Amino acid sequence: MGTAVEGGRSGPRYVQIADEIVRQIRAGVLKPGDMVPSESELVERYGVSGGTIRKAMVEVRASGLVETRHGKGSIVKDRPPVRHRSSDRFRRSHRQGGKAAYLAESAQSGATAKVSVLYIGPMEAPEDAARRLGVPAGTQVLARRRLYFRNGTPVETATSYLPWDVVKEIPELFAENPGGGGIYARLEDHGHEFAEFVETLQARPASKAEASELALSPGAPVVHLIREARTTAGLVVEVCDTLMAADQFVFEYRIPAAD
Repeated sequence: MGTAVEGGRSGPRYVQIADEIVRQIRAGVLKPGDMVPSESELVERYGVSGGTIRKAMVEVRASGLVETRHGKGSIVKDRPPVRHRSSDRFRRSHRQGGKAAYLAESAQSGATAKVSVLYIGPMEAPEDAARRLGVPAGTQVLARRRLYFRNGTPVETATSYLPWDVVKEIPELFAENPGGGGIYARLEDHGHEFAEFVETLQARPASKAEASELALSPGAPVVHLIREARTTAGLVVEVCDTLMAADQFVFEYRIPAAD
């Protein structure tokens, strides 16, 4: 087999093969629970080397559409459809209606949502969170770490860091269930009126630990989002560090055109 067989104008041959397998999955030719053809089958089908097929499967796994099981090969995942993550999910009306942002948004999309609380308690603020909160790194803050599920599948993890001076007089924020409307409603109950939420997003491959927590293949794409909750008094009262399975979300924003 020569170079001409394993390359082409549209990119390396392994990329072409990976794209074709992904298209088959998205089109339903390969359905949830189906095995992706074995390396030997793909070698015969495409007339390339085993090394090319292994490179192609790295790309396929990075799509997040398959999972690899030791001794069995790659299986097409049974994952729920994407949901919108819209720019109005933090509207005050949602909180006044008793729903936290994730639950309100999931309900709108017809999904069954669940939140598993992994940790609530004091923690030394990581450097980035401390900088955003305007406190020295290592300052004690309240940390709330959660794992979010949609239709039984883990789709996102989030850790909120809140200034200790702000939360120490709000006992509900130390509870697993802070009450209707979530932590933002409780902060507003205690006089912290929100002016805006500022989010920074970065797409990247998942680490091994992250992939395990979100039931993804190693190296699958994730979206790392950092949110600052800013009040009308100019304070950042929460920094939320969130990691999302990229294939589970479509981001939708409304951007005003007027001043």
